[in-house]
Amino acid sequence: IHHCCTVTLALLFFFLAYFALQVIYARRKHKISPPQTTGHPEFERVFRAQANCSEYFPIFISLLWVAGIFFHQGVAAVCGLLYLYTRFKYFQGYAVAAQGRLGPLYASAWLLWLLLGLAVAGLLAHFLLS
Repeated sequence: IHHCCTVTLALLFFFLAYFALQVIYARRKHKISPPQTTGHPEFERVFRAQANCSEYFPIFISLLWVAGIFFHQGVAAVCGLLYLYTRFKYFQGYAVAAQGRLGPLYASAWLLWLLLGLAVAGLLAHFLLS
């Protein structure tokens, strides 16, 4: 299970770094200095997309690890990779237009619910069958 933790932490770092860099690039492009969080609409969308993704990562990591430990590591890993892909598409879509975030947003929410279900099923099986 240590490899799963290492991989998810590495991917988490990569995505958070990528999203943060996009905010930095948008700040420079539109000449918006910190701590400002408003300005050009493109910057605001990138900033909001980064904030939204960052807010959900602790929930995602927690559910991923619990589902991987107590349900099945392979199933959880596939769900995790799909979730990261949908959040990447969410970020890309939101950066272009607010409406561009909706499809990936719904897909990522569905995957979080699936991970929650897997985590609960795994925990129930572990504690009820032990």
